[in-house]
Amino acid sequence: MPLRSAGRVRDAVHHPLFARYYARVSVAAETRMGMADVRQRLLSGLSGRVIEIGAGNGLNFAHYPGTVSEVVAIEPERALRRLAVEAALRAEVPVDVVPGAAEALPVKSEGFDAAVVSLVLCSVRDVPRALGELRRVLRPGGEVRFFEHGVGGGRMMTFTQRALDRTVWPPLNGGCHLSRDPVGALRAAGFALGPYRRTLMPEKGPVLPTSYCVLGTAWRRPEGEERTGQR
Repeated sequence: MPLRSAGRVRDAVHHPLFARYYARVSVAAETRMGMADVRQRLLSGLSGRVIEIGAGNGLNFAHYPGTVSEVVAIEPERALRRLAVEAALRAEVPVDVVPGAAEALPVKSEGFDAAVVSLVLCSVRDVPRALGELRRVLRPGGEVRFFEHGVGGGRMMTFTQRALDRTVWPPLNGGCHLSRDPVGALRAAGFALGPYRRTLMPEKGPVLPTSYCVLGTAWRRPEGEERTGQR
């Protein structure tokens, strides 16, 4: 079991200005961009113990089904973690909000039936290491639900995404990167890819460098199964 945060813990991430901005924008996006519906689809059907990586201000918590016995929500940024704790108190399933980084999860191995990553792989410092940690904490056959944004569009858009990643975007947006490939990263980390759907957010309106998203499912392969041949 994770340790609840008591006393002063050194934060793995510290982006207080971005955290305040993100908290406002993400709440507005629930209705204006249809994010509440995305969260519902992302989490529908989950059960057992779930670990959520990069919980932000806790907007997923209201959408976990009653079949989930516990959510351990990892959030490294203090301001967002404080908002997540408030959201956890309103949730209908037990949620424990814990400080920690995706690259070094403060939980035991193979302790979870499912994991959720939602708009977080864009900002972790070391994606392969973070996904290695995700494999470690999932039981064999455990499920990953993911909703991420990443590289997309034609040559001009991908050029723009990569140019922004090399310059102003990450420092202004809490370490976010626009041109990462979440599906490719999950495959490279040895996860078995299930159904996934690429979509634009918002679905109607201007297409931005952040618009190219993917919603889907992956699994930690059972012990002894080879990590090759993913589709």
